[in-house]
Formats: sequence, structure tokens, C-alpha cells
Amino acid sequence: MKLKEVIATLNLNVFTCKQYLEKEVEGGYVSDLLSDVLGNAKADQIWITLQTHKNIVAIAHLKGLSAVVLVKGLVPNQDTIQKAEEEKIVLLGSEKQTFDLVGEMTVLFSQNKEKIS
Repeated sequence: MKLKEVIATLNLNVFTCKQYLEKEVEGGYVSDLLSDVLGNAKADQIWITLQTHKNIVAIAHLKGLSAVVLVKGLVPNQDTIQKAEEEKIVLLGSEKQTFDLVGEMTVLFSQNKEKIS
């Protein structure tokens, strides 16, 4: 599924790298612990977190993630935005709580797998 489809369906805000919304997304990973994401997230996943500092960009870059979604209306600070643009990391935002967003994303990816099968 294309990142732009996920953004449109889940009504996500785009903070950085609008030119990279054609990226493929293979699923998602949810954690607020950077070490957990580093150890367990897979390339081409979307990472959902409430962390907003620039270290999320480094983790997303190292893991080859498709995007990072900030929940609860959180907004990245200017240092994070600048680093994300430099590293070509798409930062997104949602007003939703983590639980609600993950539920919607799970349904979206399940429907997409059914279409492919």
C-alpha cells in the first residue's frame, strides 16, 4: 500500500517530506521506546509513537521505515523537522489516541491484504 493512501484514509497530517508519499508501506510498529523500535521494527513499516524529539528520525533512518506518526495531536519540534527533511523521513501526525489509530490502521491493512489475495 502506498503511504499516500494511508495518509488519506486515516486523515493524517504531513509535517515533512511531502515528495516521498509514494513510498510503500508493509505494516506498522507501535512503541515509545527507541531501543524497542531499533530492535524490532522492520523496513517499510510505519512507526507510531508519542516521541517528538529528533532521535526518532535517526531510528527511522537506520531501520528504513516508511514514516513516523505522532499521536495525540503532538507536533515535532523544529530540530526534528529539520533533521527529518535532511534524512528524507516522512513525519506524520494524528489527533487520535494511539489505541484508536492502531485499530484503524489494523483494519486498513487487513482490508488491503484481502484485496491483494
